[in-house]
Amino acid sequence: MNCTDNCHSDQNIDCIHGVPIFAGMTQDEIIEIAGITTAKTYDRGEMVYMAGDTGGKLYVLHTGRVKIFRLNANGREQMIRVVGPGEFMGELSLFSSLPLTDNAQVTENCTMCVIEGTKLRELMAKYASIAFKVMDVLSRRLEEAENLIEAINLTSAEQRLAQTLLNMSAESADAGGKEVVLNMTKGDLASRLGMTQETLSRRLTAFQDEGLIRLKGRTIIIADRTALEGYAT
Repeated sequence: MNCTDNCHSDQNIDCIHGVPIFAGMTQDEIIEIAGITTAKTYDRGEMVYMAGDTGGKLYVLHTGRVKIFRLNANGREQMIRVVGPGEFMGELSLFSSLPLTDNAQVTENCTMCVIEGTKLRELMAKYASIAFKVMDVLSRRLEEAENLIEAINLTSAEQRLAQTLLNMSAESADAGGKEVVLNMTKGDLASRLGMTQETLSRRLTAFQDEGLIRLKGRTIIIADRTALEGYAT
């Protein structure tokens, strides 16, 4: 069951501090934002919102993870992205009166701060930097979506998987760019790459057999980056 509590102001401030779109704001401004924020906690498997729901809220994730996905007419799931701490979702409904088009489901127990859209828009008018940063995030997400559509239409399953592993490993600074720790299930990853889970498993096994990667639970170790880059081109 969804559990909702009023945040103590310090909890809200901690949540807001971790969000890039609020970076650079003064402590007084952060406190002002925290004042229009409410905390919510969700258990794994719960839906934060569903397609067709009325939006008008910005959900800022403090801890845990949430996957954003859509369902086609046949009920097949299309993975959009995974939202982690410091990121936000539901932003498109802030600028449109149309119902939400995505589904948001908790994949790891989470806490989040929820900001009412009308109050946030007032803050955007007051602090233009917030609006510009939201636009920057939306622009990057649009570019990522366009790149994914292009990749699904113009590249093979091997190319998409190889490029994704390279991109994800490059973001793993703690492991020196040699490891990928999946923050989603293999089924969700397959959906995001536009392939079945069976196809993904076969491609991963083939890469491992060729010595490109090593599979260790949810960790994928890049064993031969040069060869993997050859598949990605």
